[in-house]
Amino acid sequence: MFWGGVSRALLVRDQEKVVLLIAITLFCCFSIFLNGFISAGNLLTLVRSVSILGILGVGMAFLVIGRGIDLSIVAIYAMSAAWTLHLANAGVSIPLAMLLGYLLALAAGVINGVLIAYVEVPALFATLGMASLVYGFARYALVPLVVVYMPAGASGIAWVGGGFVFGVPIPILLFALIALLGHAFLRFTKPGRFIYAIGDNFAAARISGAPVRPIIVLQCVLSATIAYLAGMITATAVSSMDTNVTNSSMIYDVILVVVLGGIGLSGGRGGIRNVIVGTLLIGILLNGMTIMNVQYTLQNVIRGLILLAAIVIDSILNPRDELTAQQGDI
Repeated sequence: MFWGGVSRALLVRDQEKVVLLIAITLFCCFSIFLNGFISAGNLLTLVRSVSILGILGVGMAFLVIGRGIDLSIVAIYAMSAAWTLHLANAGVSIPLAMLLGYLLALAAGVINGVLIAYVEVPALFATLGMASLVYGFARYALVPLVVVYMPAGASGIAWVGGGFVFGVPIPILLFALIALLGHAFLRFTKPGRFIYAIGDNFAAARISGAPVRPIIVLQCVLSATIAYLAGMITATAVSSMDTNVTNSSMIYDVILVVVLGGIGLSGGRGGIRNVIVGTLLIGILLNGMTIMNVQYTLQNVIRGLILLAAIVIDSILNPRDELTAQQGDI
């Protein structure tokens, strides 16, 4: 067991180094051969998009490390922020609108956790159903518009997505803060250690007395909370929220930055640093393909191939065990 844990830790670091090297190489190549890639405007767009993807990746990491997944994170991200903007447009005060928007996200997270932990619905299916429910319910009862714009009265929070501190975009600073807090939570708190224990060996964690069910609910609540924060950063950065992002390929990008960075789908290994590395690579790749005018459908093909390759590599490095299959997890 000891040597197995050591070898898995080394594999995480090796994958992380390889992915970081590829990201640096891509950045250098794009800077040399793509006109406009190194421009200030494009780099600003890149870092903002990378920050949102990275924040969502942190939320997803909490589930994947615990041998789960959250396919509803993008739906929660889009619809809770869209409802916040819709309420603000309807005359609700900004603080109250934000509170109600967060409560929508929180409710989705709690329901996810209860379904997975207590009803024992596999995370894959519980969160897939929740994604459809959140989008459908919000569009039917809460958000009548496809694109919701930020009202003029909300300019007081516009700095969240559009401001700078010493020349650094605030979204990047928020990504760094969320990543730092996520790292500290996983590494230095008892619930964080429980998440690793659950991901490494679910049955052993339960037998040892770990509060498995409450921890699973906590994972889903953290994911939903981070999704709402990312949604509000996006909404304030572009002064709107497009609810159609729920049906886009964004969820695959979030999964991709987690798996590609080195967090194994088999659970129990990896950390926030892996999310940062995966986010850098995917952000640079997507930005470069956009500048090269690569068709959106072809971009989806490329992302799909990278995701499949990452999953295959992860399966080789971290083969599924009987426990995973019995749980019905991913």
